[in-house]
Amino acid sequence: MKRSRIIEILSSGKPGDQFTVMGWVRTRRDSKGGFSFIEVNDGSCLSCIQIIADGKLKNYEDQILKLATGCSVKAVGILAASPGKGQNVELHAEEFEVLGWADPGSYPLQKKRHSFEFLREIAHLRPRTNTFGAVARIRNSISYAIHTFFQKRGFIYIHTPIITGSDCEGAGEMFKVTTFDLDQIPKKEGHTDFNKDFFGNPATLTVSGQLEAEVYALSMGDVYTFGPTFRAENSNTSRHLSEFWMVEPEMAFCDLEGNISIAVEFLKFIFDYILSNCNEDMEFFKKFIDKTVIETLENLISQDFEVLTYTDGIKLLEKANVKFEFPVNWGTDLQSEHERYLCENVFKKPIVLIDYPKEIKAFYMKLNSDGKTVRAMDVLVPKIGEIIGGSQREDDYNTLVERIREMNLDPDDYWWYLDLRKYGSVPHSGFGLGFERLIQFVTGMANIRDVIPFPRTPGNVRF
Repeated sequence: MKRSRIIEILSSGKPGDQFTVMGWVRTRRDSKGGFSFIEVNDGSCLSCIQIIADGKLKNYEDQILKLATGCSVKAVGILAASPGKGQNVELHAEEFEVLGWADPGSYPLQKKRHSFEFLREIAHLRPRTNTFGAVARIRNSISYAIHTFFQKRGFIYIHTPIITGSDCEGAGEMFKVTTFDLDQIPKKEGHTDFNKDFFGNPATLTVSGQLEAEVYALSMGDVYTFGPTFRAENSNTSRHLSEFWMVEPEMAFCDLEGNISIAVEFLKFIFDYILSNCNEDMEFFKKFIDKTVIETLENLISQDFEVLTYTDGIKLLEKANVKFEFPVNWGTDLQSEHERYLCENVFKKPIVLIDYPKEIKAFYMKLNSDGKTVRAMDVLVPKIGEIIGGSQREDDYNTLVERIREMNLDPDDYWWYLDLRKYGSVPHSGFGLGFERLIQFVTGMANIRDVIPFPRTPGNVRF
């Protein structure tokens, strides 16, 4: 018989129907009447299904009475209304089979609650816990919502390269890709001879798919990329990962105002989708992680986003009767404490901050007529600050060349990117959304390492 997922049984199963359940034992308790209650979860939802195993089953004594947390099982039985509290139905087993044993003496996930720090040490088992199962389902649902949003609006999904020869951000914090024997790196005139390397040139893992996405936007109109990116930043904080996922749409014939409109609509669509389709998991996060998560999403869906310039934002921060950890003045990059203060204390709603000083933004952002600021935008939300960063892209060839030089970069390294401004350039815009930051915001999880299946951070590449 075909295996039925527990979520399907609990949502649409009818008493009297026969089902086959396969999953992992959470608990087992035995009755004096000669039968056992076995809670089984298969990861399809937060809830378990209770299986009633009668003592008359042929393997009751030698298998069922030895079941422990973590064992994998198969049960075939009839669904029945449950007289117990907290459940509407239960499965009365007609057949029961243990598929895989788990030694209770060594299995690390027992009934007690474990710290997130401990669970990071067993990342291969933590998806079996309620919290990390819920995180995985939310991550899946947000991924689906992202693709649905763009596909419904005619965007083309582009796979941009993971291995690249250009630094999108110009920060230099990139992982190098090579086939060299690191103990015998060939040299030429005192420098690494990349002609002898696999690609014949320096290669790195990408920090962003934006530049390549622009290639397709300037051919196909509206595109997006959604994939892994990498930063070799030696930062051990609750907000940073060395490997993370980015969502990056690029839109031709689109100015900054259009970019803002799409970004706001995008966030509201995702939040609405999650509240409409992930009720059980969101209630779990509300109860055990952050009691405000659902209310926060509801507020963001209903609120207008305030749009103000970086300059006006700095003025408000300078007048604030607050001692910030990082001083504020025009020309400095805002920290999360500044962004959150504007959202949570001044406007009490999400903000889109625009027109940043050119010195603190990337070379590809369009220069404003004042020559001092660029058409950048950061979408700021309560609790975390920046959730989206983007801009109208510089579409003028000469201005872009000058901006590349100002950032101490070599225009020859971006020859193909500059070609886009020589042949049929158009106004275009785009933004990037850190996927894990978004999941943190939706779930209320405090540490970014707990919203990605296998966190990659300095000193950690074990799993």
